[in-house]
Amino acid sequence: MGDKFIWKEEYNIGVDTIDQEHQRLFRIINRLFLSREEEEERTSQWACQEGIKYFQGHAIKHFMEEESYMLSIGYEGFDRHRRIHKSFRENTLPALEQELVRTGYSPEAMDHFLGVCAGWLVGHTLVEDRAITGENVSPWKSLMPDGELAALKKVISQLVCDMFQLIPRVVSDAYGGEAFGHGVYYRLVFGAGGEQKKMEVLLVLEEKLLLSTIGKIVGTQSETLDATLINASRYTARQLVGRVLEHFPATRTFELKEENLLSYEQFQRVFQREAPQASLLFNTGGAGYFAYCVFAPHILEEGIGTPLGHENATEEVGKYLTERKAQEERDKADHKPKVLVVDDSATIRQVMKQLLEADYDVSLAGSGVAAIRSITLNPPDLVLLDYEMPVCDGRQTLEMIRSEEELADLPVMFLTGRKDTQTMIQVMPLKPAGYLIKGNKPAELKKEVDAFFEKNRA
Repeated sequence: MGDKFIWKEEYNIGVDTIDQEHQRLFRIINRLFLSREEEEERTSQWACQEGIKYFQGHAIKHFMEEESYMLSIGYEGFDRHRRIHKSFRENTLPALEQELVRTGYSPEAMDHFLGVCAGWLVGHTLVEDRAITGENVSPWKSLMPDGELAALKKVISQLVCDMFQLIPRVVSDAYGGEAFGHGVYYRLVFGAGGEQKKMEVLLVLEEKLLLSTIGKIVGTQSETLDATLINASRYTARQLVGRVLEHFPATRTFELKEENLLSYEQFQRVFQREAPQASLLFNTGGAGYFAYCVFAPHILEEGIGTPLGHENATEEVGKYLTERKAQEERDKADHKPKVLVVDDSATIRQVMKQLLEADYDVSLAGSGVAAIRSITLNPPDLVLLDYEMPVCDGRQTLEMIRSEEELADLPVMFLTGRKDTQTMIQVMPLKPAGYLIKGNKPAELKKEVDAFFEKNRA
């Protein structure tokens, strides 16, 4: 059994007393991870109880020493930093300990405790504590003149680079909510005081990205998400987003009001309700994709997901993982071919979805650019492409698709109202798989799609 939660040299901020205490806290959490895996239940529970007391004592001692250091250097973010310490010390730790006692130190409660503490410690060390020395702040001070969107891109990229040594690249500044890989959809609602107007941030995190970043730090051996990793990711993400908001004057005083884990359908509801203020899609190379979407400020619709709190997080995270696993099993059992419908008309998109969804896994895109994004993130088995679209029409979209070597043979059928042969002749060099005439009866359109897949299977 090897170490799991390991301190690395790049986590140092250059202040010996703080770095040494961080290393000590990492070691304590690592011992708790190991004691969690002990075979003898009584020994494990006793070790956990003693380890948790030890962790709490050192955490409180560390907070006092860190706050003394911040005061000694006149750190301008002292008040906010102290509030974070106070919240963790007076709210988070006691609530977690109460859950452990109430459940008799159940495996689920231990997973919750370890995940929250590990995520909080990772996020706080790599985001908040680095800011004390100016490591994460000084590079951003000149960003605002470039415009808020450009500043947002740079701030997020800088934070992710500092935290995980990844170089994120913005692949779209108009992400439209397309699915990619096995995603985790995380919603954070922020507000200031008792004001009704709030802001929400939606994070889409590809599963393999979580496994290769937070999972690697906490020593996850599994190739799928578990409760510890979900909770660690939640608390790391909370601090990352909080640090991003602090950079912008309008949101600097915002505090977290609510958080939710969403299904993809719930996530889509947010996008269908209102256009985001910013919606950025990042690629981190081989590590995976993530998206950062901002809806602000506005009056929020109630009932998007179950609010997570200390009292229900263990149960809700468990439900979330169970439903994810059940959905994956259903997807495997269904074996539905994937069809992407691309049309600038929302009506046509919905009609085609209703027509095909019983037999196919249908995704939608409202433009040529969105289609390219969707194809890249979640390659379909067939694209139904509207010929006449504004800005980037069907022919231009197919040209872009064919320009990518790995998409050269992707089947694309034009969805068009045109019947003239001249149009068909013009696009023949792009090798379309066929033409669906919008004026035909729905049953005829469905029959042609079915025939395409039957021919492929044969």
